[in-house]
Amino acid sequence: MSITQIRPMMQKILLAEDDDTLRRFLVMALEKAGYSVVSFGNGEDAHKRLMEEPFTLLLTDIVMPEMDGIELARRASDLDPEIKIMFITGFAAVTLNSAENTPKDAKVLSKPFHLRDLVDEVDRLLAA
Repeated sequence: MSITQIRPMMQKILLAEDDDTLRRFLVMALEKAGYSVVSFGNGEDAHKRLMEEPFTLLLTDIVMPEMDGIELARRASDLDPEIKIMFITGFAAVTLNSAENTPKDAKVLSKPFHLRDLVDEVDRLLAA
């Protein structure tokens, strides 16, 4: 049985990415893989949605307008300590390591990446 066949449809991903084109591609790839995805172009709007309903995973860019991904992740962890967090960034992961209050166990996927790599990383993170 493949991971696609056993992946629960109940796994909801909140995606925060300010690049409209990239956000559309990410949503399509994750939905094709069987995930339910809600997406926003900034951290502030994503945070508002997090306060309304629970998500299994927060997938967020680090550098965004209105609220950056690190602050969004911190607030998400405050709301739900069980939420899994993955950052996608075009910047070096060292930015994340030096940030205070970065949620522990957060994963980082550096841009550019192949959509298959993203789905594989999400699968691994949610299976853990």
